[in-house]
Amino acid sequence: MLSRERKLWLCTEPTDMRKSYDSLASIVRYQLGADPLSGHGFIFINRRRNQLKMLYFDVDGYCVWCKRLERGRFSFVQDSNGKAKPISAAQFAALLEGIELEITKRQKRWQRPLNNESNMAEYT
Repeated sequence: MLSRERKLWLCTEPTDMRKSYDSLASIVRYQLGADPLSGHGFIFINRRRNQLKMLYFDVDGYCVWCKRLERGRFSFVQDSNGKAKPISAAQFAALLEGIELEITKRQKRWQRPLNNESNMAEYT
């Protein structure tokens, strides 16, 4: 589910957790200005920050993944601009584990380029 090709977007405005597939897809399309059919994951958190839903389009339909905390809250900075900010799979895992996203700082690491053909020209 969480591959390197799939981008994750965290909606920074609280969302009503009664919403499901079509309502979340309309939020992605009209409030966030993104394509819900892109295959990217769109993460929504409620106002009390104890529920989380992720919507993404798989090969042949929408998927909604949910988590409700029995104790504690998901920690992220709420923003009223109604936009989404990109997060990595590691940041998503940290969010699920209760680690502060805004406090932690990711150290720079080398990443393999996505386009292998351009790199092969250097070695031939």
